Amino acid sequence: MSSLLPTLPGHYYTDPSLFAVEQDRIFSAMWFCVVRSSDIATPGAFRTVPVGGESVLVTRNSAGAARAFLNVCRHRGAQLCASPEGSVKRTFRCAYHAWAYDLDGRLVAAPNLVKMPDIDRVEYGLRQVHVREWLGYVWVCLADEPPSFEDEVQGACVERLGDLASVERYGIADLAVGRRIRYDVKANWKLIIENFMECYHCATIHPELTHVLPEFAGGYAAQSYVGHGAEFGPDVQGFTVDGSAGVQTIAGIDESQDRRYFAVTIKPQVFINLVPDHVIIHRMFPLAVDRTIVECDWLYLPSVVESGVDLSRSVELFDLVNRQDFEACESCQPGMASRSYAQGGVLVPSEHHISEFHEWARSKIA
Repeated sequence: MSSLLPTLPGHYYTDPSLFAVEQDRIFSAMWFCVVRSSDIATPGAFRTVPVGGESVLVTRNSAGAARAFLNVCRHRGAQLCASPEGSVKRTFRCAYHAWAYDLDGRLVAAPNLVKMPDIDRVEYGLRQVHVREWLGYVWVCLADEPPSFEDEVQGACVERLGDLASVERYGIADLAVGRRIRYDVKANWKLIIENFMECYHCATIHPELTHVLPEFAGGYAAQSYVGHGAEFGPDVQGFTVDGSAGVQTIAGIDESQDRRYFAVTIKPQVFINLVPDHVIIHRMFPLAVDRTIVECDWLYLPSVVESGVDLSRSVELFDLVNRQDFEACESCQPGMASRSYAQGGVLVPSEHHISEFHEWARSKIA
């Protein structure tokens, strides 16, 4: 048996027509994490986000429930909300012909609407998108019949950590955003996932991370083992760029989670990073076959954020890791189009688990 396994062929990362299939069969068909719940904290607050080739309008209704709609007026197809974020009092109003919709998507006003009593205001309301809230984030699914949230989203945490309690102990829904950074990565989304899943590269490009997590220098990622978290080095006090002490520990974690880093991949576009005093969440927004926006949140106890304590050392560590990783992904993207990569590359033993991701990707677009 060979030590090496094949990767996906290069065209999986460069073919726009294949990316269009992924938009339809992966990003439009699966649960997709769009915004932090606090981003739409009050009724009428909204965000518009790209999902599966669509613009999705995410908001809260008057009862405080998260709602999501395709960001398209039902009259002539104009984009309803052009801004990436904002707030309305009671209605979303199309700037083209003034059709207006309430916070539940129902058509409530239009020029001469009273003269058209046959119009069903629900039928001609905004196209609704399925919504769930979990871990303090809003997740949407564009499919008519969404897959099981428990199996696909929560199940990914169980598969990685062994049980759901292991992630719920961090109380992620109740944490506050201490910092958010948005990265524009000129690489295919699958390259970013593959990079996050393995640590064969860690000793080469992540000296700061391997100082904090020495076992990563050996090339094996924590994600290779169910329930395993990489242990801090003996001289490391916290998950910071210099290994100095962090901030207040999250009270809910147990002894097995202290001084350890856990990483979870929730396909197709979320990374969860768990350390004792904060949580880092990555959300990917694939915009093109060679361009991916990554929005990264650093989450802390609300009392820590409100205190104004300096968070720069913990933010700097993973911001640095992100920039190192994304530069590596961007360095790979041109090679995906090379004739030398037409049949793909290879995976060494410490990367073999990535082949499961490749099989998953193949199955989704077959």
